[in-house]
Amino acid sequence: MTTPGAELGWLLEKLVGDTPGGRHAVLLSTDGLKMCHTGSLTVDQADQLSAIAAGVQSLSHAASEHFGQGRPGVRQSMTEFYGGLLFIVEAGYGAHLAVIGAEDADAGLVGHNMHALVEQLGEHLSAAPRVGGTARL
Repeated sequence: MTTPGAELGWLLEKLVGDTPGGRHAVLLSTDGLKMCHTGSLTVDQADQLSAIAAGVQSLSHAASEHFGQGRPGVRQSMTEFYGGLLFIVEAGYGAHLAVIGAEDADAGLVGHNMHALVEQLGEHLSAAPRVGGTARL
C-alpha cells in the first residue's frame, strides 16, 4: 500500500462527518483488503465492508465489459438496501473508496463529497500491487 492507513483515517472521518447521512467509510484495495476505515466500524466490519465493496466493483466491472460501450471500467457504484446506501468510487490506482450512508442520505451529495476527496487526494489513495505471492485460480 502506498500510504499508511493511520495517515488517511482522519480524512475518512471528515468525509463522513461533513456528509449528512454519512455513517461509515473504508478505503480498500481492488482485491478487497482494507487500507483504513472510520472508527464507527469495528475491524471485522471494516474487513467485511472491504470484501463486499470489492465484490460489487468486480461484478460491475464485468457488466461494463459485456454491456459497456467498448470501454470497460466502473466510475462508481451505488446499492440501495433496507436501512442504507452503499456508494463505491475508484480512488486512485488499485484502490476504491466505499461509504455507507443512511437510507435517506442525499445520494448526489454523498457522491459529490466522495469524488471531491478523490480528486484532491487520488494520487495518495492508491494501493500498489502485492508482490511475492502466487496466483491461485
